Formats: sequence, C-alpha cells, structure tokens
Amino acid sequence: MFKQALALTIAVLIVSGCTATQHSHAPSISNADLNSTLQTSQAQIITAFNDQCSKQSDDITGLSIELRKLKTQVSEAMAQSQKLAVAPVVAPAPRPVAVPSQCPESLIGEKFLLGEAESVYMDEVKTTFATRIDTGAESSSLDARNIVLFERNGEEWVRYDVMTNGPDKAGNTFESKVERFVRIKQDATSEDDRRPVIHAHLKIGQYSAETDLNLTDRSHLDYPLLLGRKFMKDIAIVDVGQIYIHGKDKNQVTTLIK
Repeated sequence: MFKQALALTIAVLIVSGCTATQHSHAPSISNADLNSTLQTSQAQIITAFNDQCSKQSDDITGLSIELRKLKTQVSEAMAQSQKLAVAPVVAPAPRPVAVPSQCPESLIGEKFLLGEAESVYMDEVKTTFATRIDTGAESSSLDARNIVLFERNGEEWVRYDVMTNGPDKAGNTFESKVERFVRIKQDATSEDDRRPVIHAHLKIGQYSAETDLNLTDRSHLDYPLLLGRKFMKDIAIVDVGQIYIHGKDKNQVTTLIK
C-alpha cells in the first residue's frame, strides 16, 4: 500500500507539471484541489508506513520470543550436562570370596616343629634342661658325671650324677636301668667311647615323647642335653632359624656358669 501511495503522489506531481506546460486553452487545476490530493496521498503514505512498521514490530516480537525459547533450551541443556559431569562414580559391589569348606592339610602333617634350641623337661630327673636340637647328631645324650655301672637282680644298672641345681652347685645322684651300650667315635685318632644308654620320658611344651639317651660328660658344651636324628625321626622337624619355639623356661639348667 505504501508503494501505491508513493506512486500516486509522483503521478500527481508529473501531471501538475505537464499541465503547467500545456496551451492556455486546457482547463487548470486549482490549488485547493492540488492540496487536497497531496493531503490524501500523504495520509495514505503515513498509513502505509505505520502498517509496515507495525508488521515489522510483530516480526521482531516473534523473533524475540523464539530467541528467549532458544536461550532457555540452551541453559537447560548446559545444566543437565553439568549434573552428568559431577555425578558420583558408583563403585561396583564387592564380589563374595569363596571360603573353602576345609583348610588344607599342614605340610608337616602330624609332626611338631622344633627350634635349634628348646627347653626340655626330663621326667626321670625332674629337671628342665637347655637342649640343643642337632640334626647333625644321630643319637641323643645327657650330661652325666661320676658314671658307675652295677648289677641289680641280674640286670645292668647305672648310677650317675646330674647337675640339676646348675653348673656351680653339687649335682644329684640317680640310678637307671641300662638299655644297651653304644660306641661313639669322636674322631679318627681317638678310641671309641662306650656309653651306657637309658630310656627317658621328655616333655617339650605341650608335646610328650620318649627316647634313649646315652650318658656322657658334656661339661665342655653349652647344652647339657642333646637330641639327635633318632629322636626327631617321624615325630618332629627342625627350623634352625628359630629357638625356643615352645617357650624358654627361666629355671632351665645349662652347663654354663653365668
């Protein structure tokens, strides 16, 4: 409409110009008519311009609404992404560990473990001795002094002293039946040492055992009692890296004066 009004105004102006140049016999247009025509055209132009502005304003309002919607959607999307970024990581539930119904058998079976040194109680003399557990010795021996053989009821017996009160005090005398004799060779140049053997009942910690002991003077050695391989066979194993696994008796007897 705006374009039509503008075209009409231009046409009136052209017609007015052309009329002014025509011969004097053509009828003239009065100023009142020209002003009326111009006012009408101006009103039409203003109306068309206002209509165009109103339409543009509506379009701008629509674009603003769409822009606000788009901004709202972007804000919501960003907020959702932040929630996902800071969401705590849930650790997987621990898996149950299967418990065996039966523990594996001990590697030492029915044998008990001994250290390189143990406190050993000997029932025959009612004394606990510091004892060397020696895998290099075949037989076991007890420190005995003043060994005397004699006969009783047709059998051989032995009388001997044991330092049950310590190395710096007098010993006690005991008598035992001789089970047999053993010959121990100390070295290649010395003669065999013939020793009487007695039977003894021992206790190590909570374990009880029986063995044969040969009687000999061990005053030059640190331990008055020695247990060898025959004692350990089938009943015990030795961990040479440990001592007194079954406890150390504070009253045990040694051959050292300390």
